[in-house]
Amino acid sequence: MNGIEQKTILVVDDNPTNIKVLFDFLRNSGFKVLVAKDGENALSKLAEVTPDLILLDVMMPGIDGFETCRRIKDNIAIQMIPVIFMTALSDTEHKVKGLSLGGVDYITKPFQQEEVLARINMHLKLHFLTKELAKKNAQLSELNTSLQEKVEERTAELKKAQSHLVLHEKMSSLGQLVAGIAHEINNPLSFISGNLKYANDYAQDLINLIKLYQKYYPEPEPEIADEISTLELSYLVEDFPQLIASMREGTNRITQISQSMRTFSRADSDAKVLFNIHEGLDSTLLILKHRLKASEQRPAIEVIKEYGDFPEIECYPGQLNQVFMNLLANAIDALEESDRDRTFAEIEAQPSKIAISTEIDPNTERVIIRIQDNGIGMTAEIKQKVFDYLFTTKSVGQGTGLGLSIARQIVEDKHGGKISCNSILGQGTEFTIALPK
Repeated sequence: MNGIEQKTILVVDDNPTNIKVLFDFLRNSGFKVLVAKDGENALSKLAEVTPDLILLDVMMPGIDGFETCRRIKDNIAIQMIPVIFMTALSDTEHKVKGLSLGGVDYITKPFQQEEVLARINMHLKLHFLTKELAKKNAQLSELNTSLQEKVEERTAELKKAQSHLVLHEKMSSLGQLVAGIAHEINNPLSFISGNLKYANDYAQDLINLIKLYQKYYPEPEPEIADEISTLELSYLVEDFPQLIASMREGTNRITQISQSMRTFSRADSDAKVLFNIHEGLDSTLLILKHRLKASEQRPAIEVIKEYGDFPEIECYPGQLNQVFMNLLANAIDALEESDRDRTFAEIEAQPSKIAISTEIDPNTERVIIRIQDNGIGMTAEIKQKVFDYLFTTKSVGQGTGLGLSIARQIVEDKHGGKISCNSILGQGTEFTIALPK
């Protein structure tokens, strides 16, 4: 690597073909490569060596990739090693579960070498920045006053660089995932939707033909009469068109979902573009709809929308949607935590709610977006730190401390706006975003 310290990659996979492909490719790319055939073998190797990054297959004999990752993250000596999962292209559930367990990313099979190399290099750089930042913070207390300002300036640069890398990768990964799903939905959807019209026409033609037979041959043969009775022909003739109409309504609903996913995942250009923020909010709500629905433990979370009437604003839509996603997901988290100590009946009596409102501030002419929940709220101490880099109140593997920090960077640095938080413990939280119109 031309004088640069050679990085070590641990590949964990039970498929010999996959191992050979990755081993040869990574070796040729200048990495030192270690191989483990399963999770147990990987944990044994990690007791002896510390690689810079781990490529971990999901489906393996013995303990699978998820359990292997959980054990890695439980071991303080190796828990900071970046873990990239390897999984099938369409296996969205595995991707989401892997990321929730502490994985930093995923690569899909069959492997695209350029993508694999790009993701590995990005996370190695990110890991290096994280370690360097931790080292600088550890040294900070030992520095004298004359050097402290320079160290703080360097630390701020490192934080900004790391935050930018995280933001870019999270937006890229999420955007690709959502856009890919929308694309895959559209192909069969177009086929079904296009054929429903013909199915309806054919059905109507057959029904009209049957009615003609009934008109001119009102007394059918006994065998035909028995079949008509068995089929409940009158009901079938009445219900069949309704069934096709219901199918058409279902495809229309899927089309709306697909359009919302594309709206949410739209890529940003180098310049701001006009965007309807209400479409952004609605598309984000639709993506989070599965978390808002009722379950056996609680009723549905109510969403109250009060949108103002104003035109599109100039912004970076993909990044602004990421802010909406972070704030709404945090609101749902707060409500779920609040509901754990309440019965189903108690929640019905005092429902969990998320209120979203938008308006133009008549004094500043800024667009104001408020997202409020009636969840657990937070203490004054936590509220002061809520936008701090890497600060989180969630357990290990559940929160990174990056979401609100990134949200502030997007709103304030990228859009010249302002984001603030108002919260009362036990009563709920409100985030307010002010954006230039």
